[in-house]
Amino acid sequence: MGTDDAILITGGAGYIGSHAILAFREAGHRVVVIDDLSTGVRDNVPAEVPIIVADVADMEAVGSVIRAYGVAHVIHFAGSIVVPDSVADPLGYYRNNTVASRNLLEVCIASGVRTFVFSSTAAVYGEPEAIPVGENAPTMPTNPYGRSKLMTEWMLRDVAAAHGLAFVALRYFNVAGADPAGRTGQSTPRATHLIKVACEAAVGIRPFIEVFGDDYPTPDGTCIRDYIHVSDLAAAHVCALNHLESGGSNLVLNCGYGRGYSVKEVLDVVQRLAGRRFDIHIAPRRPGDPARLVCDPAAIRRMFPWRPQYDDLDVIARTALAWERKRSQQATAYEPT
Repeated sequence: MGTDDAILITGGAGYIGSHAILAFREAGHRVVVIDDLSTGVRDNVPAEVPIIVADVADMEAVGSVIRAYGVAHVIHFAGSIVVPDSVADPLGYYRNNTVASRNLLEVCIASGVRTFVFSSTAAVYGEPEAIPVGENAPTMPTNPYGRSKLMTEWMLRDVAAAHGLAFVALRYFNVAGADPAGRTGQSTPRATHLIKVACEAAVGIRPFIEVFGDDYPTPDGTCIRDYIHVSDLAAAHVCALNHLESGGSNLVLNCGYGRGYSVKEVLDVVQRLAGRRFDIHIAPRRPGDPARLVCDPAAIRRMFPWRPQYDDLDVIARTALAWERKRSQQATAYEPT
């Protein structure tokens, strides 16, 4: 990687993007951010990192940033991620995820960007036929969110074949936790991630938490998911870029630890760490929620020197809880008296 090459992080003011900024800067890279701040938070971006407030679908704006900062690599997080919202507003999701990615890719090709790391999702698998889920499992997404991400994976393959753009698409399982040093965390309004929501309930931000179904064919009746700490996920993006810059092949890889925890197990851990109980309401199942979703992480461990540092549910929940306590204290400090 050239010493003057910059990395453009789209959606860098968001949850995962802000952790990626920390990881890339700690690895010695120069970073610039584009974020429209529709869900991202400006304070999540370090003061010394340039942030351009723009829509990633705005080809003129993105092109000018690439030229002005000498961008050679793009890490693409920007997009919409709430599954129920995608069902209610499919065209919005195809615009924000698929169309925006298409525009971004066109600018990247025209501007000579060399490498592209894409934030994909385990939602591309839909309801998998076998657990754990490997990368060769059928891709049968059950909602517009998963389909919008899978379409971008297809575009990346086609663009790579036609224009030589090198890419890695990382299919995330359930991302959770916060920066262990407390520098950033999940600040997204109306977040739906279980550990985030449970920690909000634990610190009194939410009056209760809903569990969507307790009659699944699992040991305790609740869904089982593979949770990955956000800092380990950010480190996987650094590995992906290093892989491409060293001449590695285009890849699609799962990002998870390969073990699952039920909703009830997660809630028990959060309540134990918080030292308090909170109200739990059982709600109907959500359409399209598979009973189990656990990844096979063999490929990423084989292809990258990626060794997770936070592969422990207690650690994940503890960092998330610390972040929610910090946010709660900050909100209290700013309330008018």
